[in-house]
Amino acid sequence: MSTKKRRDASLAEQLAAGAKKHFSTASSLAFAGATYTPSQVEAKLTELVTMRKVVDDTRAALQARLAEEAARAPPLRSHMASFVAFVRATVGGAPDVLADFGLQPNKVRASPTLDQKAAAVAKREATRAARHTMGTKQKKAVKGTITTIVTAADSAAAGPVTPAATGPSQAASPAITPHAS
Repeated sequence: MSTKKRRDASLAEQLAAGAKKHFSTASSLAFAGATYTPSQVEAKLTELVTMRKVVDDTRAALQARLAEEAARAPPLRSHMASFVAFVRATVGGAPDVLADFGLQPNKVRASPTLDQKAAAVAKREATRAARHTMGTKQKKAVKGTITTIVTAADSAAAGPVTPAATGPSQAASPAITPHAS
């Protein structure tokens, strides 16, 4: 709800009360390029207040109806879905009878041709090869190989390893350093 509109309605209500209290004895009031009687001023201000109250009341009624719909609609939708299933089971696939109920016949799934199946298999295998994906049995067959085993005693005896500066044409040899705990 708009705070500005509510503030305007509150101000209009106060202005109407002030006009009734202080300008009720005046014969006319001249402002905004026109002349008004105090009752006309009060009526226009009261109209603004009344419109805001009507809008607020209507909004509250709308919110109540929306809450009622949210509470009552799910079981009714479930009932409707059950009835649709009943109609489909009773009528079958007769399109003219289903149309009387506003329903479409179920689409019949077209089975793929032999060429389509072969293309799908080739595409699936190409994708697995491109992504290097394996099934569970293929993953179990993969074993890693270790070229050298470095123990803590070997690395302590060798001393600290400092990486050598390499240029763009020289290849850097990987150095294995243990992590200090």
